[in-house]
Amino acid sequence: MRVETKLFLYLFIFFVPVTLIYGFWSKWSEPIGLTALVLTALLFALSGFYLWMTGRKLPLRPEDNATGEIEDAEGNYGYFVASSWTPLWLAGSGAIIFAGLAVGWWLFIIGAFLGVVAVCLWVFESFHGEYSI
Repeated sequence: MRVETKLFLYLFIFFVPVTLIYGFWSKWSEPIGLTALVLTALLFALSGFYLWMTGRKLPLRPEDNATGEIEDAEGNYGYFVASSWTPLWLAGSGAIIFAGLAVGWWLFIIGAFLGVVAVCLWVFESFHGEYSI
């Protein structure tokens, strides 16, 4: 987890000076933005510290090995249907749901109904038809 740890700690290092610059420019009188930036920096520090502590307890992953080969990470990543149109219908229903937030609740309800149907179809598409398990 070295890459993730470095990412979060670099973001912490970035947000500390940004917070100080923001505080200096606002003359330390604007509490909301300053609080948000301090909490953002602390969130990245907390996440980086957690990943560092967790990474010390676990063995090295193939991604962490500088001399690792591609085949070191091969394995079963799960079962996925070869060609499925269901994610397209799920994305369309998500678009209808978000449009319903702007237009009206009636469109949101239609999109939510279509979304539930699309999720059910996506979950159960491996149990029937050409790609059944």
